[in-house]
Order: sequence, then structure tokens, then C-alpha cells
Amino acid sequence: MADEISVLIVDDSAMMRNLISRMIEDTPGLVVAEKAMNGIFALQKIPRVDPDIIILDLEMPEMNGIEFLQERKKQGIKIPVVILSSIAEKGAKITMEALSLGASDFVQKPSGSVSMDIHSVRDTLIPMVMGYGSAYRRLRGKKVLTSYPDKPATQDRPGAAAPLHTSPATPAKPPTQIRRPGKVEIIAIGISTGGPDALRIVFSDLDKDLNIPIVVVQHMPPGFTNEFAKSLDRICPLEVKEAETGDTVQGGRILIAQGNKHMEVERKGLSNVINLSDTPLVSGHRPSADVLFASVALNYQNRALGVIMTGMGKDGAAQLGTIYREGGLTLGQDEKSSVVYGMPRVAHEMGHVMEQVPLNKMARRICEVAKASR
Repeated sequence: MADEISVLIVDDSAMMRNLISRMIEDTPGLVVAEKAMNGIFALQKIPRVDPDIIILDLEMPEMNGIEFLQERKKQGIKIPVVILSSIAEKGAKITMEALSLGASDFVQKPSGSVSMDIHSVRDTLIPMVMGYGSAYRRLRGKKVLTSYPDKPATQDRPGAAAPLHTSPATPAKPPTQIRRPGKVEIIAIGISTGGPDALRIVFSDLDKDLNIPIVVVQHMPPGFTNEFAKSLDRICPLEVKEAETGDTVQGGRILIAQGNKHMEVERKGLSNVINLSDTPLVSGHRPSADVLFASVALNYQNRALGVIMTGMGKDGAAQLGTIYREGGLTLGQDEKSSVVYGMPRVAHEMGHVMEQVPLNKMARRICEVAKASR
């Protein structure tokens, strides 16, 4: 079918290529364009098969994933790339290098370079492939199917998958605000699938004089958030670091939640500090944007700006409403610019988003809203 998203699979293992191919072919709306055993063969096949997205392993002979990304950049190839790779001790650093070279996102192979249980990451990989692939097709003026899932069919609504990009229902009536919005003293961001690329765009464009603390939940495996924070710190005019328990929430600093740890803001003496915990998953995640937003609403009331961005599912949507009810301000990423319009869609439909903003204007809008309140 001409409207299907075509996928180029690049992996040195024939078994992995076949397993990933089966996963792709079993998904309506996706088709395997070609398979390649390393970066050299991938570059040779791209002009002929013209894929909409590339799934790329990092560890390959002759031309590995990093070398492929370097050559892709040199040749001006714009096709989005999702990294699907096993993670060794140095894997997080290499993965962040791949993102800095233009890869859009990454998924961790569950059990080494040849993962017989690769199907276990299907619910993460497929929405990612569909999201980036459909966005690339739109960019080139190609038709895009409208029946892509924004969440696994097994979650929340058994047997039914919500569309990836669908016109949102008429929003519910916004909750009644307890108090009028005040001066913004904290910015809280919840983001998931599509986040690494989106945060790079937003953080690189923030004002250097935005002297307001920013706290972020980005769904990411443990072991990656430290390197992710370092990679963002290199392109952001503000300090970016992985959050640790006891970190002071202070202006000019962005704190990223650790993988597999809930992050909350709590009052301690005269300042607000970070608390990390191993408490059970909330909204299917740890860290959870709902947990962060609830703590921000409790401690800052009408002095908070909550932002919900691209992501699968609904994490953060409910507690963004708590920020709103307390008199805080809320922004949501719009449908067109979201890789997966899940979390922001649910928040919008619940009436918890005051304004929808495209990704390329999000940094500007965050700065404008935060500074205007002052």
C-alpha cells in the first residue's frame, strides 16, 4: 500500500533483522522497505528504497551506527533514525552521541545484541516508528494513515488502540481554579516518546536569563538519564543535570528525573529540594509525570507552570489538572508537532491544557509565559 510507512532495518544479525521484520510486517500501516547488515549497505540501499524511517543497531562491522550517522549527516540525509541497540557499560554515552548526531530516539534491546525476546519492546518501538515515520511523510507531502496506535492495545482499553494522530474530542470544561495565577516560580515538564529530540529543540532555545527552576520527567531506562542530562547541558544556556535526592530547586537549573526513580519536589526548611523514590509505578511509569506534577501543585500552588509534551499513554494528564486547579498555568504540545499525540491529547481532552503550542515555539512560549507572570 502506497500510504504505508516504509522501514529500513539495519542490524548485523540476520536473526535480529528477521525478528524485527516480522514485528514490522505484523503491524498494519508499516512495511519493510529493505534490510542491511551494516551502515555501508544501508547507505547503498537508501537511494533505491527511499524509506520513511530507519531502525539502526549501533554495534556493527565495517560501518557501525555512529559512523553511519556521521555519514548520513555529511550526505544531508534527513530520514529519521531510531536506535535499537543492546547496552553495554559504555552504551549510554554512545547512545547519547548517536542522538547528538541526529538520531531521533532510542530503544534498548532487552537482552543483548541478539535478543530472542525482542518482541517485549514492541509496544515502545512501534509507536516510535509510526510517529517519526509519519512525521517524515507529512514533511514530504505524502499521505499518512490515521489509524496508528498511540498506546499498546493491552493498556487501558483492551482490544482497541487509539489513533496516533486523531482529532481530539471537544475538551471537557476546565476545572475551577482555587486561586488566580501568580508569579511563576517553577516549570515542570512531563514528556515521553519523542522526548529526546523534542527536549533538545526546546532546551537549546531557552533564554539564558530564564532564572526559574525547571524539573523534567522524561521516560527513559535507568543508566541513561545522567548522560542524557550531560548531552542537554552542552546545548542549553542553562545548567542541566540528572536530579539527585537533596538537590536544591533553584533558578537557572534544569533537573532531569533519574530512570526508574520517581521525582518529587518537597519543602525542606527555607528551600525546595528534590526527593527520589522507588515507590510503585504510577500511570504505568517510574518516573511518572503525574507524581512530579502532584508534588509541584502541592508545594507551589498557583506559582507553577506545567507543560505536557509528546508521549504515549496518559501519564501526567490527570495531575496537570491539579496544577491548573491550584491556579497554575498549563501548556500542551500540539497534535501536529507531537511524535505521539497521547499524553498531551488526554490532558487536552480533560480540559487541563490552557494553550496548545507547536514544538518549534514551545521554548519561546515557556519563556514568555514565565516572564509575563513576573
